[in-house]
Amino acid sequence: MKPAGIFAAVCLLLAVYCAVDPFDHSAISEFPEFESVKIEMPAWSSIPVDKDPENMLQKSEIKFLNQIQGPESMAFDPNGRGPYTGVADGRILFWDGQKWTDFAYTSANRSGLCDPKPSPMSYLKNEHICGRPLGLRFDKTNGDLYIADAYLGLMKVGPEGGLATSLSTEADGVPLGFTNDLDIDVDGNVYFTDSSIKYQRRNFLQLVFSGDDSGRLLKYDPSKKETTVLIRNLQFPNGVSLSKDGSFFVFCEGSLGRLSKYWLKGEKAGSTEVMAVLSGHPDNVRTNKDGDFWVAIHCRRYMYSHFLGLYPKIRQVWLKLPISARLHYMMQIGGRLHAVVVKYNAEGELLKILEDSSGKVVKAVSEVEEKDGRLWIGSVLMPFLAVYQLQYVFSRREVLNQRPIPS
Repeated sequence: MKPAGIFAAVCLLLAVYCAVDPFDHSAISEFPEFESVKIEMPAWSSIPVDKDPENMLQKSEIKFLNQIQGPESMAFDPNGRGPYTGVADGRILFWDGQKWTDFAYTSANRSGLCDPKPSPMSYLKNEHICGRPLGLRFDKTNGDLYIADAYLGLMKVGPEGGLATSLSTEADGVPLGFTNDLDIDVDGNVYFTDSSIKYQRRNFLQLVFSGDDSGRLLKYDPSKKETTVLIRNLQFPNGVSLSKDGSFFVFCEGSLGRLSKYWLKGEKAGSTEVMAVLSGHPDNVRTNKDGDFWVAIHCRRYMYSHFLGLYPKIRQVWLKLPISARLHYMMQIGGRLHAVVVKYNAEGELLKILEDSSGKVVKAVSEVEEKDGRLWIGSVLMPFLAVYQLQYVFSRREVLNQRPIPS
């Protein structure tokens, strides 16, 4: 047989294998309805190239190693105590200054399946039973803690803790599939994300691979006890954070790798605009006391994921090959964990970038909370918190006024 014929035969066999996947070795073998969706990636030339050549996140202090598993989000109560954080076994823990104590939980069905285990990933198969608290926010007026539980929806627990109460499990008749993050305005309205109505958090890899566009941005009105949809057809919406003046909130679009604004007040109320294109794919976003936004970058962009995002048919075939989901994921993030933290002002100007490009100290980051000159850094993948001491610089105006501002 001629070389051309051999090549054609190999291609035919490969096509048949991908179509049939007889040994269920592909990353999507357990998802017969899996469909790749085009991701409207920004032009490669528009992606920021800024880096932290000094890898400043490596100066972070690792705290509570192996005491907490998968701390996704952190919050401090109205009295400044904490942090509080949700962990992989479904509990919300409180640091009282000396030790971690149980504060709250989201599932009433906490059987032996929910006992602490050595690895955050070992909980995935039982998360829907134990609950998985992700985004946390305190209502500063009354001390209630609002919780975005990936499986159980939007919830709330009082200042004394205990079993959380369900507030919302659906919107417009469609159940919440992957409740992710939230923020609360001065009137008690809760803005939160439902990352996908098709894929649960325990299938987040397939959500990433698919580019699924069923995500929603929602509003819960406590006076009416109603949940409404503000935006539909989002590709992995994630973090949410109100601006300092409450005129808009910022939300992260994970698949697209950008920050967007949703206007709540003024002439633009009800409209959305792109705030910034990011150097990577974001997780949560948090507003600091100056009105700037700290964004946790789950991973940097690479041409590999950029190309596959634009061509869903090629991605569909590629995912049918006998390559594990884990290996696909590692290729997606450039072959290694790499933590990146960025700060933007309200106009979308990049102010600061911190990273650990080798994953030496801060391997991954899900959220960044600024408090008292320090960044508290959590990760849904790691068994610890990292704390980074902010450096202080002086602008000419601040030097004259003798007032420091954080860099």
